[in-house]
Amino acid sequence: MRARRGIFLWADTILIAVVLLAGCAEMVQMGTTIGQEMGTISSEDKEEIDRMAQETEKAARPMTDQEEYYVGRAVAATILGQYRLYQNEPLIRYVNEVGQDIALASDRPFTYGGYHFAILDTAEVNALSCPGGIVFITRGMLKRVQNEEELAAVLAHEVGHVNHKDGVQAIQRARWVQVATLLGTEAAKRMSGADLAQLESLFEGSVNDVVKTLIVNGYSREQEGAADLSAMAFMYRAGYDPHSLANYLGRLAKEQTGGTKEGLFTTHPGMKERLAKANAVIAENKWPQTTHPARDQRFRQVLG
Repeated sequence: MRARRGIFLWADTILIAVVLLAGCAEMVQMGTTIGQEMGTISSEDKEEIDRMAQETEKAARPMTDQEEYYVGRAVAATILGQYRLYQNEPLIRYVNEVGQDIALASDRPFTYGGYHFAILDTAEVNALSCPGGIVFITRGMLKRVQNEEELAAVLAHEVGHVNHKDGVQAIQRARWVQVATLLGTEAAKRMSGADLAQLESLFEGSVNDVVKTLIVNGYSREQEGAADLSAMAFMYRAGYDPHSLANYLGRLAKEQTGGTKEGLFTTHPGMKERLAKANAVIAENKWPQTTHPARDQRFRQVLG
């Protein structure tokens, strides 16, 4: 019994190595071959461990675009369980026009389900991006931005998070490895009712990981800074003024320094640091500050 327990402990150690060093199923097979030759494990044990290693390696792969899409849809549905959609067709169409222009200029212009922009009917000042390309902006945020350039800046920042797959990275790695293992071709063929219940629980946990990050914890300072830098690049490509992001961050930095802790400020820390980095990138690229009277007029017409 002790020997058998030792074999499984050894197998677990090898499988952990596969998870940490994805792409190493061949190394496991080398190890089991040596173990079999030394008499440490039987041929049946070798076959089972090799099979587990291959399935675990598949589970350790990056999430596919299709999987990201379904996680993102579930995240969006969860958010819509807390907030209502704002029903204003001209405004929704306008936000989507600006958002789609930015998305097409991004590093990831096409996702499995495409980009979709919607408005949450709340006075909270915030914007959220779900994995795969669903982006929410609140009614409160729309009242806060002063022109179309700033609206583009907010949407570009969220598109940056989608490009970087920051939402997906919020999912606990061990949890998604289990999901991917259960979804594996061979595993799916043998899936029982208990397996389906476990898969549902793990998927729900993955979705909650993302929702908690979006609404409660927020992204890291590094992720927020990276989204800012990408946002300015996307804006410049799309013909928008990157200075507008710095202008908006400047106003937020003053409010955050003043002690405001609600809405956006609970999940987006370090506005002063983000402003400094944005200004440095603008100076480095020598982006000129521009005006767009036609866009300003369109903004005023739609938002009143």
